[in-house]
Amino acid sequence: MEMTSAADLDALLAIDPPRARLWDNDPGLYWATLDGATWGLDNPVAALSLPALRHNIADIAARAGGVPIRVASKSLRVRPIIDALVRLDNVVGVLAYDLAEAIWLATDTGDRAGIDDVLLGYPTANRGAIGDLCANPQALQRVTLLVDSIEELDLIDSVCPPGSRDEIRIAIDLDASLRLPGVGDLGVLRSPIHTQGEAVSLASAIVARAGFRLVGVMSYEAQVAGVGNDVPGKTLENHAIRAMQGYSMRELRHRRSRIIDEIGQLADLEMVNAGGTGSIEATAKDRSVTDIAVGSGYFGGHLFDNYQHFQPAPAVGFGLAVVRKPRRDVVTCHGGGWIASGPPGVDRLPRVVWPAGLEYQDREAAGEVQTPLRGEAAIGMRVGDRVWLRHTKSGELSERINSMTLVDDDAAVGEAPTYRGEGKAFV
Repeated sequence: MEMTSAADLDALLAIDPPRARLWDNDPGLYWATLDGATWGLDNPVAALSLPALRHNIADIAARAGGVPIRVASKSLRVRPIIDALVRLDNVVGVLAYDLAEAIWLATDTGDRAGIDDVLLGYPTANRGAIGDLCANPQALQRVTLLVDSIEELDLIDSVCPPGSRDEIRIAIDLDASLRLPGVGDLGVLRSPIHTQGEAVSLASAIVARAGFRLVGVMSYEAQVAGVGNDVPGKTLENHAIRAMQGYSMRELRHRRSRIIDEIGQLADLEMVNAGGTGSIEATAKDRSVTDIAVGSGYFGGHLFDNYQHFQPAPAVGFGLAVVRKPRRDVVTCHGGGWIASGPPGVDRLPRVVWPAGLEYQDREAAGEVQTPLRGEAAIGMRVGDRVWLRHTKSGELSERINSMTLVDDDAAVGEAPTYRGEGKAFV
């Protein structure tokens, strides 16, 4: 199957989102349709439903209420799709996860225009990539590095002294966690820059330092964006999480707006990036924020099935081939152990969605090379049939397959290579 051109992708995404939500109204038919559209392709196969993607694009824009979106590349890792999303009216750029990746995305090539606004979502210690950035005038204009300490600036200068390079664009990583006495930090362990004083001190040091230009601030409220608040069977816990999330966003909006006001007196800020798929509405209320990071919400991994305030369509799924039947009610699939990052647990495993009624073996779960599944549905299955699963997050799926098959209605209409398919491995 031919790779889909940029013009074709733009046209495919410009179609109005569907009114009928087949993935909700008839999940069995939805997955069976993806299976039929990709039948005959080598396994494992990953399918991207364009109607479901269009639905997610429209839903994300509506939830943002006019605040621009910045595409979080780590949750997609499919460059043609990232490029197409960036060309949408409500998208301003990319939040990259690795400096070498950011340079790759930002640089023009013979067959594509680079992305002109790429913010790095994490600090870097990759000396080779720092050197590549300093030697790439176009990337220097388009890529913004993230720092949370003076030591990171020292590292950059040790590779490329300020007198030997143009200015490097810098953003500060502001800690967005909620700090509660006796409880500690609720969120993720990211930046040490939490208070107004810490942020202003770092900003002042950057502004005073030759070879750097402070252009932005980034913060990620993981305790809101990345924590489900409507988990079945956990009513009391859900209420507690929603209360924590509401309190945390009020605290953060107040603290972040004060910090942005202070830093804005020191530098002309171009961007204040924040949030994630799970916090879009709450982050959009912060008037200091210029754009919201969204990645997984486009592909709709099952991580977001347990959120009260939104429900993305499962736009991406992957099919594994049945290669043997060790028991009458057991099928064994080739591959499948594509486990998501985070605390180890059942919620990190891919979710089996079709045929209905299959489940993991407790002692094996999802295996690197083989995945046995038990259930009544296995009785009627044969070697060569497929089982469809949903990823928890999207990154682990794209690292395992070379391309995604694009499906529109009931037909495969093209193909888009993943980073892996383009020979790229960053982290």
